[in-house]
Amino acid sequence: MPDPWILRYEGFEPAEEGLREALCAVGNGYLVTRGAAPEAVADGVHYPGTYLAGCYHRAASTVAGRTVTNEDLVNGPNWLPLTFRPPGGDWFTGPPAEQTLELDLRRGVLTRTALVVDGQGRRTRLVQRRFASQARPHLVALESTFTAENWSGPLEVRSGLDGVVANTGVARYRGLNAHHLVPTAQGADEDGDGSSWVEVTATDSPLRIALAARTGPRPEALAVARECRRGWAAEIRTLELSPGRPVTVEKVVALHTSRDPVAGSPLAASRRLAAGAGSFTELLAEHEQHWAQLWRRCRIEADFDGAGALNLALFHVLQTCSEHSAALDVGVPARGLHGEAYRGHVFWDELFVLRLLDLRFPELARSVLRYRHRRLDAARRAAREAGFRGAMYPWQSASDGREESQQLHLNPLSGRWLPDHSHLQRHVGSAVAYNVWKYYESTGDLEFLSSAGAETILEIARFWSSAAGFDHGLGRWSIRGVLGPDEYHDAYPGADRPGLHDNAYTNVLASWVLARAQDALRALPGRRSGELRERLALDDTELARWEEVGRRLHVPFHEGVLSQFDGYERLAELDWTAYRRRYPDLRRLDRILEAEGDTVNRYKASKQADALMLWYLFSAREVRDLLRRLGHPAPHELFRRTTGYYLRRTVHGSTLSSVVHAWVLTRADRRASWRYFRDALVADLQDSQHGTTAEGIHLGAMAGAVDLLQRCYTGLEVREDGLRLDPHLPSALGRLELELCYRGHRGVVITVGRRTATVALPADGPGPVRIHCRGTTATLGPGGTHVFRL
Repeated sequence: MPDPWILRYEGFEPAEEGLREALCAVGNGYLVTRGAAPEAVADGVHYPGTYLAGCYHRAASTVAGRTVTNEDLVNGPNWLPLTFRPPGGDWFTGPPAEQTLELDLRRGVLTRTALVVDGQGRRTRLVQRRFASQARPHLVALESTFTAENWSGPLEVRSGLDGVVANTGVARYRGLNAHHLVPTAQGADEDGDGSSWVEVTATDSPLRIALAARTGPRPEALAVARECRRGWAAEIRTLELSPGRPVTVEKVVALHTSRDPVAGSPLAASRRLAAGAGSFTELLAEHEQHWAQLWRRCRIEADFDGAGALNLALFHVLQTCSEHSAALDVGVPARGLHGEAYRGHVFWDELFVLRLLDLRFPELARSVLRYRHRRLDAARRAAREAGFRGAMYPWQSASDGREESQQLHLNPLSGRWLPDHSHLQRHVGSAVAYNVWKYYESTGDLEFLSSAGAETILEIARFWSSAAGFDHGLGRWSIRGVLGPDEYHDAYPGADRPGLHDNAYTNVLASWVLARAQDALRALPGRRSGELRERLALDDTELARWEEVGRRLHVPFHEGVLSQFDGYERLAELDWTAYRRRYPDLRRLDRILEAEGDTVNRYKASKQADALMLWYLFSAREVRDLLRRLGHPAPHELFRRTTGYYLRRTVHGSTLSSVVHAWVLTRADRRASWRYFRDALVADLQDSQHGTTAEGIHLGAMAGAVDLLQRCYTGLEVREDGLRLDPHLPSALGRLELELCYRGHRGVVITVGRRTATVALPADGPGPVRIHCRGTTATLGPGGTHVFRL
């Protein structure tokens, strides 16, 4: 990416088309549309897709003789279709003779320049621009300019809306029920204003989606025809072309769903909005203004050669999480709104995304936490059904907060459907609590803590207290039958039931939650604290149990390192040399071993960071304090020994693994940290997971890579009593300058170089802020600046 604000692709490469479509997607938080060509259909090379935040639908399928039900993020009606032909000829279906794609990250505009040569040798230049309005989230627009090079005469342009779509974007899911939407209405006005529309309904669901398009050429068309059939509405306009004289067609599309708080039906609202929307040029101007404001709030200047990948990562975060998604009841899909991988579900990836949003767009972070709080009753119900108290959040969430994890998953290497036990990753609840508390520390938002945040933390703490059982042999509390972040290990070798005991990450984080729950109660005004305890029937006896469990949870160790789970040391060592010789890529070691008739459960091998996640969430000092609070030894060399031990046994089968390892190695091996940072930053750009980006971007890795610059290399810690800095810039990074938001101070500028770190507060901030940097403390008032010597 020579220009750090332009993602550019030359030519047409069928094998790369899916990747390009995901990375060239345009969106605004309400919806995202993949970068497929307007003339393309889903054919195994192209995959047009438009995904709307929160629009899920449940469908049943038969898998391996069993009926399973999955809730998918629905692939919505395709608003893009636009093609052309000489009268009587064939509609252009691609590919063009020449093509260039340019995604302008600064402006949020995808431009396609192409040369089309038909069977008679007629050469037509095509320039298309599209965007999803950041100013008006229900509007998307496509502008197509045609220029004849060696011919003159009429050209027919067909602009359509396609409601006959399905979820077929992930090959592994194609044996499942992919049909979610049924067309219910379509039509086109006869008065020449260029209005057509399509409405679809999800089967056995109240979800409705409606699109209305206004198509208009400059100059006027010679003729206009209509084309309607079930789920399809189009207009065919005949234009007059002559060599060297461009003719432009504008297509402005409005989209609403039944989930929108609109007056009237989605179809009426869409038709009304399309009819009154401005021209492409007018809409583009206000769209660009909004992007300019977003980039000002996301300013990050980093002196290294990866600015293009950095901008791309931020761009896609802002297309998934925006002021428009904040107005909806939606979470953060792990793969953005860019494809159908993981069925558009919400995982723990928000743990990596919200740290970025807390310090840039706290209102967006708050909306994600509201999504979790609104599903607190579903988490309570899940805990009761499992025999526990409190709230047990699901590993995969979607519309209503029930567990959406799969019962079976396909190993493409063996062709076998296998039991899926990932729902036992109960640590997702601790991630929710962590996100709530970190948001509160960053913002001081006591109103949110009082109305939603504290209740969420308390109920998660109650779950962990309930889930822990006393082991008389250990003389400690134990949490059994869970999975850690590693995901490869889901049972002990030869066990007849899934689950592991005393996963170190799970137990330490549960202890942290139990302590923060009491902090949350103390942070609330006395009356509110009392009301909450009364509402939850939380008495002193239960609080005393939380204190007891939180200080005496078992955390296993072996060979001077933190054990990933109890019994980890009894697993066999994999013959890494032999397997690396046979398989150049071991990222999906679990699939390789299963296809060989073996299981990864037998070996000391991890998909991604597990125990090391503790040093991602907490500083080394905090981890030592957490372990010592639990009564476990925590010598200074524990971090070094544990890091080295697991690095040798981790295959990085998740893009998040590079983020975590870059973070934890900052203080131990800065050169290795930088290498992992670069891996995380370009993971989607280079499709490091071999084809998965085409199914949707990895939003957690994108946000996490940016946050490595924002918090890790600056050594930035956000606390209730101020900000702490302890910069450790890798040698490849000369300088960092960030503009952040902290507790009402919008525009806190932090500049870190080799010799100094400078903090400047905006003049209109609410009050003084304490800054700690390597043993020095300064208190800055609004407009103040302080330079720390490093």
